[in-house]
Amino acid sequence: MANKKHDITVTARTAFVPEQSDIEKGRYVFAYTITITNTGSVAAQLVSRHWIITDAENQVQEVRGLGVVGEQPLLRPNESFEYTSGTAIATPVGTMRGSYQMMGEDGVQFDAAIPKFTLSMPRVLH
Repeated sequence: MANKKHDITVTARTAFVPEQSDIEKGRYVFAYTITITNTGSVAAQLVSRHWIITDAENQVQEVRGLGVVGEQPLLRPNESFEYTSGTAIATPVGTMRGSYQMMGEDGVQFDAAIPKFTLSMPRVLH
């Protein structure tokens, strides 16, 4: 496969945040750390984001906005940007997926897919 000019790799790590969650009220808070790596050959700026967050009851939240954590990072080839954010859902398990809208230094707009990842409260053993 030829090296793509516009290629972004996205990975995610998640953690349940018990101190911000309220299980009795159906509020489960998760932190997620995203690493965005420019695996293409053209520098690209992250312009906006689109998240699709789905809980275990198939309740969907869609989130769109400019940048991530208040930034619109410019990633040169092989550079990475990492940030941590959070979300709340109504069930102990859910998923997140989406895309980042990118602008290549060559003026080409493209989407970087965020592969689906799971939000899951650690199982409590009694």
